[in-house]
Amino acid sequence: MRRYAIPFALVSLLLPITVFSQSRTPDAAVNHFKNALKKSGNGDLDGAIEDYTRAIRLSSHFNTSKNSNSRLGNSLTDYSAETVTVIDPFTANAYNNRGLARFKKNDFPGAIEDYDQALKIRPGLASIYLNRAAAKRSNGDLQGAMQDLDRAIAIKKDFHEAYCNRGSLKLDLDDHDGALADLNRSIELNDCVPESFYQRGYVYLGLKDFDRGLADFERTIKLAPEMAWAYQGRGTAHMYKGEMLEAVADFTRTIELNPHIAWAYFNRGLARVFLGEESEAQKDFDECLRLRPDLKAQLETRIPLARHLRRIGNSQ
Repeated sequence: MRRYAIPFALVSLLLPITVFSQSRTPDAAVNHFKNALKKSGNGDLDGAIEDYTRAIRLSSHFNTSKNSNSRLGNSLTDYSAETVTVIDPFTANAYNNRGLARFKKNDFPGAIEDYDQALKIRPGLASIYLNRAAAKRSNGDLQGAMQDLDRAIAIKKDFHEAYCNRGSLKLDLDDHDGALADLNRSIELNDCVPESFYQRGYVYLGLKDFDRGLADFERTIKLAPEMAWAYQGRGTAHMYKGEMLEAVADFTRTIELNPHIAWAYFNRGLARVFLGEESEAQKDFDECLRLRPDLKAQLETRIPLARHLRRIGNSQ
């Protein structure tokens, strides 16, 4: 019974056309920015990165001593704070969005570099701290991620995405009380975000308040009926409550929505062991290990325990 951590919330940045017109942003830079947004939306991350890079070039001045061959330099990818003199905040948005594209390509160090650049230009923008926290978390820097989320909330007191993300991070760190406080605040600010209820559901499971956990997963499903993780969570709550038939149904729905979640097979297999369905359980374990061979040791520990608990239940 394992939490399937959903990604942090991320924010793509835009600037109103009125801001473009008031600044010295070249029209060509704006066009590359718009093209990048379209390409990113269509899944062309490499094309988006190239267009964001061109937007950055065109909306910035470059130190000629660092780029002797050309005022704009020769590289389409690498510009550091030492080589860029920003002429308007548009450039920060291009850096931020290029960071998002790199994040989606699992280039977390590259994303962090872009967010660093964006924050040099717009250090008071909470959304960029939110995004950099996600990249730092994915890159294994949990304390750095926490610092960025603290900063985002300090800048923007009603930033519900930041409270949700910080609550999720505190849950990763087993700070259940802190996670509950942040997720309650996130829900207070916006009670229509399924991720907040999903995360809080696991906090309640960690606190052994299974009924409240189940209720939060129910709320998640109501808000996002196609969200596979929500059924994974509700199935986990049912397992904690000993409701194995309901758990199997939820893990099955998880798999229908996303057949690549190894933990759904892991948990459904354990629920089937509890029910005495050994052959079906083995099929689930085989698929789990095909997707995640690294879970073998955990299965070897959990399967005998599930069988032991089934025997105890049958003897009562």
